Amino acid sequence: MKVELFYTPGCEKCADDKDALRATALELVPDLVWREVNVLEEIDYAVEVGVLTLPSIAIDGEVALSSLPTCRQLRRELIRRNGKGA
Repeated sequence: MKVELFYTPGCEKCADDKDALRATALELVPDLVWREVNVLEEIDYAVEVGVLTLPSIAIDGEVALSSLPTCRQLRRELIRRNGKGA
């Protein structure tokens, strides 16, 4: 599973929360690939994935959360997508 956090530099909320979100995701899905995508450097890729708002989280190339989630929200979405129920 691949999780991508789309953000812009200077986003204090992203900076404060991204480590906790990454830790939550890796705890739940040990072989997970976590990637942080600076939209200013990869705007074409963000458009290709369908990112419309920042910050956003894509899971396996699909926008799953169009705002920065709490750890609980990310956990719920990963469980749902991993086929283990909610």
